[in-house]
Amino acid sequence: MPERILVALSGGVDSSVAAALLVEQGFAVEGATLKLWSPEDGCPDPKRSARLNACCSLRDATDAAQVAKRLGIPFHVVDARDAFRRTVIEPAVAEYEAGRTPNPCVACNRELKLGHLLAWGRQHGVTHLATGHYARVRRGPDGRCRLLRAVDRAKDQSYFLYFLAADELEHVLFPLGELTKPEVRAKAAALGLATALKPESQDLCVPLPRVERPGDLVDGAGRVLGRHRGVAFYTVGQRQGLGLSGGPWYVVRLDVGANRVIVGRTVDLEAPGLTATLVSWSGAPPVDWSPAEVQIRYRSRAVPARVRVRGEALEVRFEAPQRAITPGQAAVVYVGDEVLGGGVIVGAPGAP
Repeated sequence: MPERILVALSGGVDSSVAAALLVEQGFAVEGATLKLWSPEDGCPDPKRSARLNACCSLRDATDAAQVAKRLGIPFHVVDARDAFRRTVIEPAVAEYEAGRTPNPCVACNRELKLGHLLAWGRQHGVTHLATGHYARVRRGPDGRCRLLRAVDRAKDQSYFLYFLAADELEHVLFPLGELTKPEVRAKAAALGLATALKPESQDLCVPLPRVERPGDLVDGAGRVLGRHRGVAFYTVGQRQGLGLSGGPWYVVRLDVGANRVIVGRTVDLEAPGLTATLVSWSGAPPVDWSPAEVQIRYRSRAVPARVRVRGEALEVRFEAPQRAITPGQAAVVYVGDEVLGGGVIVGAPGAP
C-alpha cells in the first residue's frame, strides 16, 4: 500500500485529475512539477514554447500550483534543467544529426518524469510516483507487475512507457488507466479545477540542428534528382519539402556518411521486419520467433508479428510488410493489452 505518493503535475487536465483521484481515495499526496527551462536559460525552441499548450510552457507550472492549492496538497518545483538538456535535448539533436528520428517523449518519460522525479521523491520520503498517463499496472498470478494498455485505446500512452521493468512498476501509479478522456474532463469540471478545459499539450520543445549541410537527393539507383538541406532535416516517410517533380516521392533512407537523402516511391517504404537495440523487458524476453503485436510509432496500431531476442537486439518479422519503419523511433511489443517491452529501431532489413 502506498504511504506517500508524489504526483507529477504537468499543469494539464490529466495529471490534475490523477492527483484528485488519489486525494479522494485518502492517500497522502504531494504534487511536483519539473522545471525544464526558464527564460534566462533560453528555451530549446522559443517559438513553440510561447504557445499556451506547449509542453514546456511556463504557464504549466502556474496551473500545476493552482491545482495543488485547490486540492490542498503540498506542491514542489523540481529543477531538472540540466537533466533535461543532458538526457533529452542533446541526445535528440545528436540523433537527428546521425540521420535518425528520435522520440524525445520516450526519453523524457524515462529520464525525467519516471526517473529524475521518482529519485527526487525517494530522497524526500515518497514511496510511489503517480502520473497522468493513460496506462494500467496490474499484478499477475505470479506476483509480477505488468504494464497494460489503457481502457481508452484512443488515448493509450503505454507505448511511451515500454522501458518500465517489473520492479519499477511496483512504485508507479497510473490513476487514469480505467477512464476515458471525456470522463477525465468531466471529473475536472466537477471539481472546479482550472485545467478542466485546457487544450492538449503538444510535443516537447526539441530543436532541429541549425547548421545546414546540403547534399544530393538521389533515387535507389543513385541518380541525382535534386539537393537537400542536410540529412538532419529529413525523416523516413517524408513527402513534403523535397522539391522534386514527377512525384510523389518519399524519403526512404538517410545516408549520413555520403550526406545523401535517398528517395523512392510508396512501395520502396515497405519492409518485412526491423531490428531494435537498447531493448528493455518487463518480464522474460521472447525467444524462437514468438507471436506478438508490434507498434512502430505512437499514432499507428500494433500489427501481428513474430519477435525474438538475438544477442542484445530485438528482431521483428511482420505478417505483412510495414511502411516507413523509422530508425530512432520505438518498436514496442504487445501480447494482448500487455506491454512486454521494446527498443529503439536501428534498421529495417529488406528496405532499400
